[in-house]
Parts: sequence; C-alpha cells; structure tokens
Amino acid sequence: MATSSISIDVTLDKDRVPEDIRWNATDSTAENARRAKAMMLAFWDGAEKTALRIDLWTKEMMVDEMADFFYQTLMTMAETYQRATQDPVLMGEMKEFARDFYNKFREQQMKTNKL
Repeated sequence: MATSSISIDVTLDKDRVPEDIRWNATDSTAENARRAKAMMLAFWDGAEKTALRIDLWTKEMMVDEMADFFYQTLMTMAETYQRATQDPVLMGEMKEFARDFYNKFREQQMKTNKL
C-alpha cells in the first residue's frame, strides 16, 4: 500500500493572522512548496457525522480573488458531488447557484466602482 502526504505551512503575524501559506505534496512534480493566498480544507468525521474545516486566507487576498476562489470551489464541489452520487440534476443546480453567486458579486462590484 502506498502513502502520500500533503504538508501545509502557515506563517502567522503577531496577531496570528496568516501572512504566508505554502504547501507541497509527496506526489507533486513541483520541487519547492507552492504558495497560496487562501485555502479551504474539509474532512468528514463519519463517527460524529460532522465536517471539520480549516479556512485560511492571507492579508494579500483581494475580495475579487476571494469571489473567484469561491466560484471555482463551488463548481468543483458540484462536479465532485456528481462523481460521488451520479446525480447530474443536483450537480446542475449547484453549478447554477455558483454562476448566480459570481454574477451577483460582479454586479455588486460594478455598482461599487461606479460610485
């Protein structure tokens, strides 16, 4: 049996706010740790029937980047859900929600930038 590891290093400022997030994986072709401005990590605890999550972002993460990150994450979650359940209808609804979310964000940005 093979084992693969993922390592995440988070540098915090004096107030314990993330300044730098770096990650690497044993199966990656990258030689050095990769930098990230944000991360979401979720585990399912089957015994407790709860999701355990870690959501972090650095001070450098801009609002528009966060919207892109959420949009892409929601779209990926929809695809993962479809692969796991074989339910294309709910996948479609999740993707529609993701598109609506992103379009509403862009509309808000346009209104804000016009002021």
